[in-house]
Amino acid sequence: MTQEELAKKVDTNKGYISRVENNIKDVRVSTLQKIIEKGFDGHLELAIKM
Repeated sequence: MTQEELAKKVDTNKGYISRVENNIKDVRVSTLQKIIEKGFDGHLELAIKM
């Protein structure tokens, strides 16, 4: 999948996807969830261990 295709699936732009992919931009958890769920048909599950 190209950055442009992923960007369309998650309602953002290619530049944003590129910056996240190259560790130039931090990604919010909500955006990461959209990328995983809408972009890759996955499910984001987070856990905090103390």
